[in-house]
Amino acid sequence: MNPVQLEKLARQLLDGSLPLAAFVEAASGEVTADLDEAQIDLDRQRRCGYPEVVFGQGKTAATMVKIFERMIAEGVDVLATRVTPEHAAEIAPRFPQGRYNATAGTFRIPKPGGDGQRPGGRVAVVTAGTGDLPVAEEARETLEWMGAEVKMIFDVGVAGPHRLLEHLEQFADVDVVVVIAGMEGALPSVVGGHVACPVIGVPTSVGYGANLGGLSALLSMLNSCAANVTVVNIDAGFKGGYVAGLIASRAHAIRNPT
Repeated sequence: MNPVQLEKLARQLLDGSLPLAAFVEAASGEVTADLDEAQIDLDRQRRCGYPEVVFGQGKTAATMVKIFERMIAEGVDVLATRVTPEHAAEIAPRFPQGRYNATAGTFRIPKPGGDGQRPGGRVAVVTAGTGDLPVAEEARETLEWMGAEVKMIFDVGVAGPHRLLEHLEQFADVDVVVVIAGMEGALPSVVGGHVACPVIGVPTSVGYGANLGGLSALLSMLNSCAANVTVVNIDAGFKGGYVAGLIASRAHAIRNPT
């Protein structure tokens, strides 16, 4: 830990915003924080470029509070996914600087004195229908946490193909497109045929019975004949956003060498 980080921890300890136990753990320089019910990977940012993301499903609000406090002590930007409104009602008062996105089910807390990650890159997030918004918002929150510039394009599914054509100029300068679609999942292939960058398809569970909870959309995307299309799991807005953010950050680094 460098002197600047240590000084920040000491100031947080003195003003009462950081518990003594969290200060001791952070100052010790450990790579794993043992919180009994959770083991936090403190070395993730050094190895992978971004800190660990908290998966809220199955965790209690009390556990998430402990995790957030420890991560804040490390001076990282916190992102938690699959956070319920009930979780948020308990968590938000403890972290007034945090932001809950009810549509995405995400909770973000900027690092003390910081304004987020800044690797850069440009990403378009496209939805086939309004029903895909929760997954799209999870992708957007992930991308913004990673520092990407995000363009959101809504409700341009293949049932009205002219709607996509009206937005094609917005794809001209992006590094990657995240396409989120349920039903038959055809939109990534259509987008892939119009752009010269990677397209990440995110199938959603939106659809009628034969959609099989998103399985039909997943299979359609996996069978895409557009060579630039790849696919993540059903309703995996975080995964689609994260992979897009990695691609965009590297493209940004190539354009802006240091």
